[in-house]
Amino acid sequence: MLILLLAISVAILLLKSEYVYGVFLGSLAILLCFIWVRGYFRLYEYIQDFAESTKYHDFTRSYAVRSKKTLENKLFEAFNRINNEFKNIHSESEIQNQYLNKVINILDSGIIFYKADSGNVIWINEAFKDLFQTPHLVNIKGLKKRNNDLYEKTIAIKAGKSQVETIESSKGKIKLLIQTSEFKTKNGVFRIVHYQNINEAMDETESKAYHKLLRVLTHEIMNSIAPIASLANSLHERLENIENNPALEDIKVGIYTIKNRSEGLIQFSKSYRLLNKIDTPKRENVSILHLFELVNQLLEPVFIKENIDFDVIIKNTKLVLYIDINLIEQVLINLILNAKEAVKDVDNPRISLTAVELDGSIQIRVKDNGIGISEELQEQIFTPFFTTKKTGTGVGLALSKQIMLAHNGNINVESRANEGSIFTLFFLPAHSF
Repeated sequence: MLILLLAISVAILLLKSEYVYGVFLGSLAILLCFIWVRGYFRLYEYIQDFAESTKYHDFTRSYAVRSKKTLENKLFEAFNRINNEFKNIHSESEIQNQYLNKVINILDSGIIFYKADSGNVIWINEAFKDLFQTPHLVNIKGLKKRNNDLYEKTIAIKAGKSQVETIESSKGKIKLLIQTSEFKTKNGVFRIVHYQNINEAMDETESKAYHKLLRVLTHEIMNSIAPIASLANSLHERLENIENNPALEDIKVGIYTIKNRSEGLIQFSKSYRLLNKIDTPKRENVSILHLFELVNQLLEPVFIKENIDFDVIIKNTKLVLYIDINLIEQVLINLILNAKEAVKDVDNPRISLTAVELDGSIQIRVKDNGIGISEELQEQIFTPFFTTKKTGTGVGLALSKQIMLAHNGNINVESRANEGSIFTLFFLPAHSF
């Protein structure tokens, strides 16, 4: 506005032939124009300088703000705010990069990250270096000289796919699960390749499975041997004090139970050897009353000794199942002994074994007033090798479910923590077959 006023004044003075004043004011107007343009050129230089610093990620500069009223200082204030924001972003990015590198290098699987078009390697983790004896790799093509087979199979696999390959490595020939993924940015297409040594995983799994199987066999056999030993001890005591012949009848029943359960145990062990392939059940029509009597005779001495109230309830004594009695007897033993563990620390421990016919199926229920099972665990207790016991194998319930499935039946659980549990076996009646 000042320059405009000076220009108008100069024009008026020249019209009035006041040349001296006109020249003076004209010179003043030119000086002001120079100062104004020079100031904007300085601002332009500051902007250029700031842009250059930003281009090279130099956010260490700080601009002195002397007065917030001038345009120059307002610009400096804006530059400082931008620099501080970039410093924070850069710091967070650096922390994330360090965290990512730490995580990637902790993994025991090899990982390589490179540009798909040029093949330039961004990074490789320590596991990759150790597995393939590659301390440094600039381009993926450099892998040809060290391990051409690995290079060919890495390049050949399509993004998003996975495949198992046998590759020569520092540990000899191993089976690798190779997985790839790609993503695109403005800088190009990037590819991540993951190499997992599944030889070790398979060996470890098989070893654990083998040891668990041995523990399982011991666990299952002991479940049956313990009550048999207890019953044999009771019979021995009765023989020591035998006076009347009627006691011989009890001895006969006991000996029959031992013989019957021992045979059942042998059959169960045969079926148990193939963990996930139970033999086709040898079915026959079995009275539930007879089944419950066998279980009761076997386990009653255990519950008497441990002062646990054990009830056997059958509303319809004519119910008949078409089952392999040895396998189903073993399922009931597993469930009842698990219930015994659940009630061992509660007051007035109670376990009941009941049978009912409901909704077209026969249901056998094992109920206890023990510690119960949380909802989270209920979804996992039938998973092989899952257990909450320190000395458990996590196979008893899984096998019980497989036995029930082999009988075209099923098993489920209803439970709440500290309120007890009900395990229910579902069977089709014998006449359905």
